[in-house]
Amino acid sequence: MKLVRYGEPGAEKPGLIDAEGAIRDLSGHVDDIARQTVDPATLAKLAALDPASLPKAPTGVRIGPCVADVRNFVAVGLNFADHAAETGAPIPAEPILFNKAPSCIVGPNDDVVIPKGSHKTDWEIELAMVIGKRASYVAANEALDYVAGFCICHDVSEREFQMERGGTWSKGKGCPTFGPLGPWLVTRDEVADVGNLGMWLDVNGERMQTGSTKTMIFDCAQLVSYISHFMILEPGDVITTGTPPGVGTAMKPPRYLAPGDVVTMGIDGLGEQRQNVKAYHG
Repeated sequence: MKLVRYGEPGAEKPGLIDAEGAIRDLSGHVDDIARQTVDPATLAKLAALDPASLPKAPTGVRIGPCVADVRNFVAVGLNFADHAAETGAPIPAEPILFNKAPSCIVGPNDDVVIPKGSHKTDWEIELAMVIGKRASYVAANEALDYVAGFCICHDVSEREFQMERGGTWSKGKGCPTFGPLGPWLVTRDEVADVGNLGMWLDVNGERMQTGSTKTMIFDCAQLVSYISHFMILEPGDVITTGTPPGVGTAMKPPRYLAPGDVVTMGIDGLGEQRQNVKAYHG
């Protein structure tokens, strides 16, 4: 299934994408796509529904983030070998973990706002996982059983805040609008090989990132297992898994986002995002 949330911010309804690409309303069956409804039993009930029996959503409706009420938004740094190479960083011996603030999550086509005082706002397309059941100390060979599905995450990053202001990376990763998710939460059964998905990102129509999940250093199963040894992962938690090469900070000279830019991106089978970049206005 391709699950979606649609409507105005804070008032989104749950839906699914039918075979023709139309949004079908699920609000008669679940209240939302959130931690209470991404468990295996609920997903199985939704999968058994006939999409044609569900009302259609209005055409042109806003798409919200594909999962609501995220409690933990965990991110992985330098997890693509080709991205580590472009930054001159060594291959990590273990996953580099940091947190993005759940308050940064927005819809896939909502505006990205450059933070106050920012001069180095950068782009990063990433594959994200949404956890479907409680995971603690899980083995890697069982880890994907704990994943409800996959989606696109734009891990927007302010490089000065991240790298030059001391402390952890998190301060450059959780600014408002820095976590577009969606358009869809694609359930695990619809993704044949999560380790071989093409990824791309354009700025103003110019290709910046081209990559594939096949160059991930630590794959999705390894990441879920590893993270579950340091924290309890709960349903609805999001793990975003790293970016391929082509980020602005690695270019010579570096390039960063500016008001008026348009960022588009996609991952095989997971849809596309499009964001207008806006200046901070208080």
